[in-house]
Amino acid sequence: MAELQIKKLTADDLSNHIDAFAHILHSNVLSGASVSFVLPFTMDDAKTYWLQNVHQKVSTGAVILFAAMLEGKVVGTVQLVLEQPPNQKHRADVSKLLVDPDYQRRGIAKALMAALEEEAIIADRHHILLDTKTGDRAEKLYTLLGYEICGTIPNFAKDPDSDFLASTTLLYKIV
Repeated sequence: MAELQIKKLTADDLSNHIDAFAHILHSNVLSGASVSFVLPFTMDDAKTYWLQNVHQKVSTGAVILFAAMLEGKVVGTVQLVLEQPPNQKHRADVSKLLVDPDYQRRGIAKALMAALEEEAIIADRHHILLDTKTGDRAEKLYTLLGYEICGTIPNFAKDPDSDFLASTTLLYKIV
C-alpha cells in the first residue's frame, strides 16, 4: 500500500475535494453506516452536508477536519469538534469517522483517530467524547483504541435503511 498521509484540511481544501468527501459519506450510508442519515440519500445530499454544515465550521475553527490521503486521493476522514459550551472547553467531540469502503480494514481509521487525539492535546482538549451504534464494528475499534464505554442509550437513532431504532453507545477517552 502507498504511504498513508493524514492531513488537517482548510475549508478551501474541503471544497477542492468535495467529490471525494461526498463519495465517502454516500458509500458509507449506502452500506448501512449509522452516521445521521437515512435512505434515500444521494450524492447531492452528501455534498450538501459537507458544504452547508462542515465547511462553515471548519472555516471558523469550530471543527478541525482531517483527511486520510493515499496518492493524493481522500480515502477517509474524521472531525474534531472543538466548539463547546463555556464550561466544557476542556473537551472535544469526534464526528463522522468515515473510511471509503474500498479502503477499510487497512488501519486508516486508527491513523485518523491518532491524528485527532494529537490535535486534541495541542488544543488543550483532554476529554474526547463520541457515540456510535451499539454493537457496530466502530464500537470495537474505539474500545481497542482505549475509549471507555460510559453508557448506552436505547432506541437512539433510526437505522439508515429501516425503521429500526438502534441503541447508541457513548464512549470517552482522556488524553
